[in-house]
Amino acid sequence: MANKKTEKVIFAAGCFWGVQAAFDKFKGIVRTTSGYTGGNFKNPGYHGVCSGKTGHAEAVLIKFDPKKISYEKLLEIFWRIHNPTELNRQGPDIGSQYRSVIFYGDEKQKNLATKSKERESKKYKKPTITEIVKASKFYPAEEYHQKYYLNHPVVCHI
Repeated sequence: MANKKTEKVIFAAGCFWGVQAAFDKFKGIVRTTSGYTGGNFKNPGYHGVCSGKTGHAEAVLIKFDPKKISYEKLLEIFWRIHNPTELNRQGPDIGSQYRSVIFYGDEKQKNLATKSKERESKKYKKPTITEIVKASKFYPAEEYHQKYYLNHPVVCHI
């Protein structure tokens, strides 16, 4: 069996604008896509997801080169960029679409994510509420959400 050149992971850690911008900074990231996953509604849009009725989270699909950046390093970044003890919120963003989730692709990712959550949980006084869930259908967000911080540097103060 030939080795895969790239792998994928999906993280939800608050507003996808910031999550995408954070991961785009690292060598080995091939592509990031903001989108929606984890819900029960086909082809969700931004306004539907924000209503809380679709069950989807704002998430980022990350395609990466494991020879340049490991899945374990991506998990470290994930934990660093948000507060995993906040239920359905990150900063001023409130709602179930902003929940903390690691969407794993296979058993190896699931096991590594579980171990990383156990390690991370020891750093907080409050419980770590991050979910670890099998990845399901990912729906790319509308084009204006892609690379939002990069395309709106004045508005976003970067």
